[in-house]
Amino acid sequence: MTDPHPADPHPADTHDTIRVRGARENNLRDVSVDIPKRRLTVFTGVSGSGKSSLVFSTIAAESQRMINETYSAFVQNFMPSLARPDVDVLEGLTTAIIVDQERMGANSRSTVGTATDANAMLRVLFSRLGDPYIGPPNAFSFNVPTTKVSGERESATGERTVIENEVYLGGMCPRCEGMGSVSDIDLDQLVDRSKSLSQGAITVPGYTPDGWMVRIFTESGIVAADVPVRDFSAEMLNDFLYKEPTKVKVAGINMTYEGLVPRIQKSMLSKDVEAMQPHIRAFVERAVTFTACPDCGGTRLAEPARRSRIAGVSIAEACAMQISDLAAWVAAIDAPGVGPLVETLRRTLDSFVEIGLGYLSLDRPAGTLSGGEAQRTKMIRHLGSSLTDITYVFDEPTVGLHPHDIQRMNELLLRLRDQGNTVLVVEHKPEAIAIADHVVDLGPGAGSAGGEIVYTGTLAGLRASGTLTGRHLDDRAALKPAVRTPSGAISVRGASANNLQGVDVDVPLGVLVVVTGVAGSGKSSLIHGEVVLDGGAPREGVVAVDQSAIRGSRRSNPATYTGMLEPIRKAFAKANGVKPALFSANSEGACPSCNGAGVIDTDLGMLATVSTPCDDCGGRRFQASVLEYRLGGASITDVLSMPVSEAVQFFGAGEARVPAAHAILERLVDVGLGYLTIGQPLSTLSGGERQRLKLAMAMADTGRVLVLDEPTTGLHLADVEQLLAMLDRLVDRGTSVIVIEHHQAVMAHADWIIDLGPGAGHDGGRIVFEGTPAELVAARSTLTGEHLAQYVGG
Repeated sequence: MTDPHPADPHPADTHDTIRVRGARENNLRDVSVDIPKRRLTVFTGVSGSGKSSLVFSTIAAESQRMINETYSAFVQNFMPSLARPDVDVLEGLTTAIIVDQERMGANSRSTVGTATDANAMLRVLFSRLGDPYIGPPNAFSFNVPTTKVSGERESATGERTVIENEVYLGGMCPRCEGMGSVSDIDLDQLVDRSKSLSQGAITVPGYTPDGWMVRIFTESGIVAADVPVRDFSAEMLNDFLYKEPTKVKVAGINMTYEGLVPRIQKSMLSKDVEAMQPHIRAFVERAVTFTACPDCGGTRLAEPARRSRIAGVSIAEACAMQISDLAAWVAAIDAPGVGPLVETLRRTLDSFVEIGLGYLSLDRPAGTLSGGEAQRTKMIRHLGSSLTDITYVFDEPTVGLHPHDIQRMNELLLRLRDQGNTVLVVEHKPEAIAIADHVVDLGPGAGSAGGEIVYTGTLAGLRASGTLTGRHLDDRAALKPAVRTPSGAISVRGASANNLQGVDVDVPLGVLVVVTGVAGSGKSSLIHGEVVLDGGAPREGVVAVDQSAIRGSRRSNPATYTGMLEPIRKAFAKANGVKPALFSANSEGACPSCNGAGVIDTDLGMLATVSTPCDDCGGRRFQASVLEYRLGGASITDVLSMPVSEAVQFFGAGEARVPAAHAILERLVDVGLGYLTIGQPLSTLSGGERQRLKLAMAMADTGRVLVLDEPTTGLHLADVEQLLAMLDRLVDRGTSVIVIEHHQAVMAHADWIIDLGPGAGHDGGRIVFEGTPAELVAARSTLTGEHLAQYVGG
């Protein structure tokens, strides 16, 4: 494609520059920019201004797509199909490595150790030095079934040694199959015994009577379809619940029949509960009880693997150690035959400590890491890399970091740059923006009001540019002249979950409480484990908005997620005398050609699937006849295309007044999402936008206790002020607000601060300060106090 910007008489040298011309992904408006290579470039701008669209959806996406195209067509069939970004010219790209905040996989077999290869190195170490010797590295793997063999091995000195001990090829605990826990399933939560299978006896989510999941039972001939389950013979009930995999024909198709219980165990219980979709998670929590495996004690490993030791430590005990302690243990191993392995493992473990994750353990399930912890864990494998001229792309790497830790993160980013790499960082924190060699500021606003480059250049130039980012770069929140008086407290006594060390604390109610401390100090353990829960059960009146992702299909949008679409559909139906289902793109009103998707996907086999707007509905998703119906002069498509800020006016008065929708829209404006269109797919929202969408939903109930986990994630400096005003309104309306936060503007604005520490892991877990922000600044007795004092100029 020719360059549509011929007025560029001196195009940048692509040896030293990534050259972007005419980028139009999402809200980008023909963006053109040159980004210097082998420099650290920070992308700034309000949430929704187009930063991620430029960095991730355009530059990084095209780099990955072009790399994928270098593989054979056969290999590409097994890789995700990536469409070419909507951009005219992209030149000077290098291999991109994306280090984002996506939580690590839902596979419950994935741990911090397996995700970083530290486990693999530890297994080799134990296979060489473990006493008694039990076999190859896989003999220490909880993902490989245990099999006993005999034979010989090569010693660390290179000699062949005949094995007299038992030798194993895998290390999986036979009882729990390497899961670390065993499950007890309540069959009455799976099956309504009073019904037949064709009447819907199976009550598991997704098992509808006319769906394939149930048809394989009803049409297999193995069990009766029309007999109530309570009337099954003992043999038929066993076949229904527990039968081993068996080939059957259903509707002429060869399929595998398997009992309901093992099917559920494989499809649902093999996944991390924390990462499940909400309705699946609710079912699993209702139907299944998990307990530590009595055979392996939750270590996942078979007895031989647990028995083999180095210097008195088993691999299970090593993986359970705090990584900072494990690093010291590994460094003390003196075995010349495995010297290079020990050195590599030591460097990997030291990287954990260096990046502020020394408080983790290798056996920590990967799915339980926060977004910030997941991003830093992904960084581990890149810190020691000898690759150069790579483009590293980071999404707010300071998320979850205390001000004390941000300096260390900055040093790591600069180290990657100094190795000859291009580092692209999307950031809001002034401390992180300060290290930029080059700044690209997008705006001027968000959504349709953004998508433009408003400044490129140095940090000093940004300060003088007059852009929103430039004007707010040196903002500092002041301490409150007066703080609110608590109306009560939630008392916590003897809290000892995770690293908490018998904590006693009274969390004030009726005020804005900020809980802070370095990453791993015990903040989440205290608040989510002891305040949100009371004795393991949800505490009455407490609502938590955590960092778990919002899940939904590409049909999900703010209107469907918040529930506002339901009253809107009813209002359309009432105004036109028709059924509400007509105004759903997932129901009767859907365009028959695209089934309400708005696009037609064409599978091109080995090439990327192409999505094109539906010719019949023009991408509007509805039948033409439905679009004839109006409410306040607007069709349902017109409404779904409205920004929240426009929709709040539309549904607030006149013929189109819909109070239920208006109330939800007002809350979306309150959390700074006025620029989103109410029909915008959730898949296009940033992490910060999704968190604020959840916050808007939680704001519906006042007079309760609202717990927020880092609500400043993804917020521009200018938006933090709006967040603080919103928190004030919540408290003034009677809601007690407890915020886990590192942002110093939020700390300064608090009525009460609870600071945990003094360090992370077993060096934390204690209350090191309780009081007002002014008292914390005056005392300067903790890391938080020192940094907050510097921030407010105290």
